[in-house]
Amino acid sequence: MTIAFWCVLAAALMPYLWVGIAKFSTRGYDNAAVRDFEDRLSGMPKRAHWAHLNSFEAFPFFAAGVIIAAIGGADPARIDLLAMSFIGLRLAYGAAYLANLATLRSLIWIASMATVVLMFTNIPGKVA
Repeated sequence: MTIAFWCVLAAALMPYLWVGIAKFSTRGYDNAAVRDFEDRLSGMPKRAHWAHLNSFEAFPFFAAGVIIAAIGGADPARIDLLAMSFIGLRLAYGAAYLANLATLRSLIWIASMATVVLMFTNIPGKVA
């Protein structure tokens, strides 16, 4: 399995890192009423929850980029590099979210999405 495919697994699991921080960095977590608990979050735990949600939103685009680039014949080493960059940027994105660094977070988000766009643009020939 390629590094890029392992990165798809890492990206699929990443939302649970952020939600774990949201749930266990504050008191009162109630697994029987999770939605009520999430509504009561504030500060850093709330931002961790938002990072959790955004990680789910970013995942399909990334997974599609890796898979389409792989079946489209893109250079595996380049796709591996882009996938690892995406994972690193998404971890930095979550850290910026937790730290409430909105402008930096937005710039990191743009960079992470650019890695996926580059995956699509590195497919040789025409896509039929």
